[in-house]
Parts: sequence; C-alpha cells; structure tokens
Amino acid sequence: MASLEKVLYTAKAHTTGGRDGASRTDDGRLDVKLSSPGTSGTGTNPEQLFAAGYSACFIGAMKAVAGMQKISLPADLAIDAEVDLGKVGQGYGVAARLNVSLPGMDRAAAQALVDAAHQVCPYSNATRGNIDVTINLV
Repeated sequence: MASLEKVLYTAKAHTTGGRDGASRTDDGRLDVKLSSPGTSGTGTNPEQLFAAGYSACFIGAMKAVAGMQKISLPADLAIDAEVDLGKVGQGYGVAARLNVSLPGMDRAAAQALVDAAHQVCPYSNATRGNIDVTINLV
C-alpha cells in the first residue's frame, strides 16, 4: 500500500442513519438525504455518490494528463458512470464502469489519454485490484 507523501486536502463528512439517513460536509457544501437503492426514498445513495465522485475525479485526471502532454480536450467531454452493488459471498461489493466520451478526438489519442488518466486518477488508484473497474471509450 502506498502512503501519501503530502496531504493536499482532507474531506470531512458527518453521516447519521446509514443508507437511510443523511450526510453533510463540514463546510456545508454537501447536505444530502440518503436512501437505500431500489426503495421509494427521496435521497441519493452511496453508489450514486461514488459514481459522481469517480467520474468527476477521472475528468480531473484527464485534464491533468492533457496539460502535461500539452493536448487539447474537447469542451463537451463527459463521463457516464455506472456503479453496481451486488453480493460477494456473504457480503456485498461494488463494480464500476466509466463510459468516457471525448467527441472529435482521434480514437488512438483518446485511448492513450484515458489509459494515462487511469494511472493518475486517485479513485482509479484506490480501486485498482480491489473492485472490477471497466473504462470504455465511447
């Protein structure tokens, strides 16, 4: 396991009630109700939050790589993230898919960028070897 050499930021959240509770960050920028997936609850669920976080982080990694390589990214780049929740033995696990859209970009260059971003992205590094992650260039 790699240890952080220098902490750049620490996110802090206070959660109560688990999947049917609420969560808020210490700065008040995020304040959400939580509901279990597949229920009629009005809140979001941890898998949706993970999908949003991973896809946002991955776009940041693509921008970082593009900056290092001095290449331009399409203004309308997007990621449709999917996070599955399922059984693993007696417990539960997740799997993730990132469907990356880089319109107008040469396919080989886009694939090289996605591959490099997958090595840089903190979420990719955290999940690598722990859960199934598929990254599709669409």
